[in-house]
Amino acid sequence: MSARDRRLPRHRARPLTTTDIEGCLGPLMSRVTDLRFLMGQDGGSIVLGAAWVAPQSRNYGRGVHPDMVGFRIDVHPVDATERAAVRAVLREQALPQLHAWVTQGITAGEGWQLTDHRHYWRFADGRLTHRDET
Repeated sequence: MSARDRRLPRHRARPLTTTDIEGCLGPLMSRVTDLRFLMGQDGGSIVLGAAWVAPQSRNYGRGVHPDMVGFRIDVHPVDATERAAVRAVLREQALPQLHAWVTQGITAGEGWQLTDHRHYWRFADGRLTHRDET
C-alpha cells in the first residue's frame, strides 16, 4: 500500500495486510462483517483486536442490523521501526489464535452467540499477549 493511500503518519505502519487476514481465516472470512485498519490515536500496546457482534437489542427494543452480526477485526498501527518484528510475531502466533477464536465463536452455543465478545492481542517488551475483555 503506498504511503499516499495509507493515510498514516510516516512513523506509523500497519503490521498486517488484508491478505494476511484472509490467508489466516480462509473460508471463515465470510463470517467477518468488518475488517478495519485503524488510523486514529495510539491504541497503546494493542496490535490486533477481534470482536463478536451479537444480534441483541441495544436501544429501546431496536435490534442490531443483520448485516452487522458477526466478527469484526481491527488492525492497529504500530511504530514503523517495530513493524517487521510485530508482523513476524502476529503471523506466527496471533493469526493462528485468531483462527481458533473465530472457530470457537462459530461453534459456540447460543448463550455465547447472544452476547458481545472482544479479544485483544497486545505487543509490549517484545512479547505478545492476548485475552478476552468485556
